[in-house]
Amino acid sequence: MDSSSILRRHLPLKADVLMILLALRDGERHGYAIMQDASLRSEGAVRLQPGALYRTLKRLVDDGLVVESARRPAPERDDERRRYYRLTPLGGRVVAAEMDRLARLVAGASGARPRLA
Repeated sequence: MDSSSILRRHLPLKADVLMILLALRDGERHGYAIMQDASLRSEGAVRLQPGALYRTLKRLVDDGLVVESARRPAPERDDERRRYYRLTPLGGRVVAAEMDRLARLVAGASGARPRLA
């Protein structure tokens, strides 16, 4: 399977998946930080609930888009119960492809078209 077929297999992304991948594109994060980022980035339109977040993260790990990170912050800045996640190279390509897809949709939707009477 070529790389474009692999990318297309994951697209289009649901809004919650896109927000998770965008949060991780900026660096490793734990679940609560991902939820906060998604809410801020979407101006409150996407609110990830903990149960749904962790189910989605598990699916993203299974799909090879995200991995659980072994690296931890300094102990004084960390809670040992937290799990940190990061984007894989494939996850980075998928989120970039989705952003390109959405940009094309927006460009097409906002382009000048004749009005129908």
